[in-house]
Amino acid sequence: MTNTKERLQKVIAQSGVTSRRKAEKLIVDGKVKVNGKVITELGTKVSAQDKIEVNGVRLEKEEPVYYLFYKPREVISSLKDDKGRTVVTDYLGDIPERIYPIGRLDYDTSGILLLTNDGAFANQLMHPRYEIDKIYVAKVKGIPTKKELQELKKGIHSNNELLKAVKYKVLETDKRKNATILEITLHEGKNRHIRRMMEELGYPVMKLKREKYGILDLQGLHPGNFRRLTPHEVKKMRHSATNENC
Repeated sequence: MTNTKERLQKVIAQSGVTSRRKAEKLIVDGKVKVNGKVITELGTKVSAQDKIEVNGVRLEKEEPVYYLFYKPREVISSLKDDKGRTVVTDYLGDIPERIYPIGRLDYDTSGILLLTNDGAFANQLMHPRYEIDKIYVAKVKGIPTKKELQELKKGIHSNNELLKAVKYKVLETDKRKNATILEITLHEGKNRHIRRMMEELGYPVMKLKREKYGILDLQGLHPGNFRRLTPHEVKKMRHSATNENC
């Protein structure tokens, strides 16, 4: 953890000093020093042990914080939106730290979204090699056959990408409404992953919710609510992101 290195402009942005784009300009303009040396190379990576100065002022690293947010539908998993739509931080306005989402949920998808200012923690959770279970519940139009659903585990090609589910379970079928409710587990989370898989099978998703992320669930929360992770939860998630290999 202490030896993890990240791009200099990202570290500056995460400290809350400025945006990443402006941090890049500061670097190119020679306004940033690392361990007393002026850095102008954008590819430079730094660790927590490095002394960083921006415009002659020492960069103070924020204390790491970790939040679980129950994202409602029609909310952008971002810090801002150029179309003026609601973003996740609109619900978290009183948090002083500069936090950002770990990964994303689609605009029309609800459920667990984690936010932090700990870049190393975020990178651990998002790295596909650690295979952390992310469990979704999807309501789809139509009633897929068992053979069709098996394609989810084999992999489905969409726009030159291979999309896979780790496992799936049929929770409910409704022949009258011509709908099926599925539980789908992913390790990766590519753009519109589940929606694209089900569209390729011919069963478009009508409603989608991420109900679990590793050991974490939505118990006690309503859409728009958030809470801090406990130290135990952070420890367990970090442990999962270094040891799990299902």
